[in-house]
Amino acid sequence: MSTVHVIAVITTKPGQREAVLDMFNANVPAVLAEDGCIAYEATIDTENAGPMQAAFGADTFVVVEKWESMKALGAHAAAPHMKEYAAKTKDMMADRKIHILSSV
Repeated sequence: MSTVHVIAVITTKPGQREAVLDMFNANVPAVLAEDGCIAYEATIDTENAGPMQAAFGADTFVVVEKWESMKALGAHAAAPHMKEYAAKTKDMMADRKIHILSSV
């Protein structure tokens, strides 16, 4: 099976991005310790990137993930620390789009 890549576009309610990112970053060590996790990182728009940038905006961050398999990604989604993170941030979220991609 090919490596699984995840691009998660997370939009918070106005002014909530920093608080959610603080909770996200506190959870990162637990995620990186999961079996099959290759990479897990939050990213934001690069300032002054010029006209080629299609910015997400001040309330959005993008999580870039890489997993060894769909099985590992499924276990991640069900992990207790992810359920706890989701419960803590639920009222701060405006939208979430998860893109799951495979290497070719």
